[in-house]
Amino acid sequence: MNIWVYIFKRFLNTIPVIIVVSLFSFFLIRLSPIDPLAQLKLNPAISQSTIEKETKRLGLDKPIIVQYGLWLKNFIKGDMGYCTDNTKVSVKIKSRILNTLLLSFAVIFTSWIIAIPLGILGAVYYNSTFDKILTILSSVGMAIPSFFFAILMLLFAQKTGWFPLGGLTGIGFSEYTLPHKILDILWHLFLPTVVLTTISLSSLTRQMRANLLDILNSEYVKFAIAKGLSKRKVILKHALRNAINPIITLLGFEFAGLLSGAAITEYVFQYPGLGKLVLEAVMQSDINLVMASLMISAFMLIVGNLIADILLKLTDPRVRV
Repeated sequence: MNIWVYIFKRFLNTIPVIIVVSLFSFFLIRLSPIDPLAQLKLNPAISQSTIEKETKRLGLDKPIIVQYGLWLKNFIKGDMGYCTDNTKVSVKIKSRILNTLLLSFAVIFTSWIIAIPLGILGAVYYNSTFDKILTILSSVGMAIPSFFFAILMLLFAQKTGWFPLGGLTGIGFSEYTLPHKILDILWHLFLPTVVLTTISLSSLTRQMRANLLDILNSEYVKFAIAKGLSKRKVILKHALRNAINPIITLLGFEFAGLLSGAAITEYVFQYPGLGKLVLEAVMQSDINLVMASLMISAFMLIVGNLIADILLKLTDPRVRV
């Protein structure tokens, strides 16, 4: 099957998933005792006409199923309503989503490019001093709470002055040359990426090590080595391909999980991403923004799983699309 036909069919199959997620999220929020317009009504800067417009848009005087239909219709058109500060939800999402994607890709790239080789070395040199140290470090990385590690890194940056304490760009960014702009963004990304990579790296390394160990102990690998094939060739050409497949399947969940998992880290470092925005929206009962973020999280999960399926096909031709 052509890969583009497969991608198109997968997107069609995600429509029911999106509808189910939106139904569950919408009814869960609407059936809660929170007034969707409470914060708007308490804000003196918001006019009565805006409140009436939102009431009509959400259909709050109509049955809940009708409200869902109105919300879905508006959401498809790109109208996500207003935040509690009278800013359009779509405007806030657009201003943050690229920052979150940038951080997410930086974390995924960094953690994978380090975790895969470490996991391979841990399996190949099983029970060696290197493997024991790797096991201890990965256990420590999994045990440290992300918010605690983020605070430690923030204190480190404050004490040394080596890294910025917030934002994505420095003062006068617009006047920088292109290489200077890239370095400035990387400088601001460094600490949040280190925190999130450490948490992700530990579990990925252990998973890769366990998968490869299981493959190396299988009969077909032992038989290939007994026939005279070099251990290096057997590992890289045969064992690694099978061991890495389960890791690839985790990609979709990791991609979506970064939105929620990065919230505390973004808040600590004052990084202008969706995670920080959603956390603030929950604390302020900003219903429209919370609902939009839930849908984006579901979409990120779907896209991540699609990317994982395509990578599985590229790494293992036996996988059918």
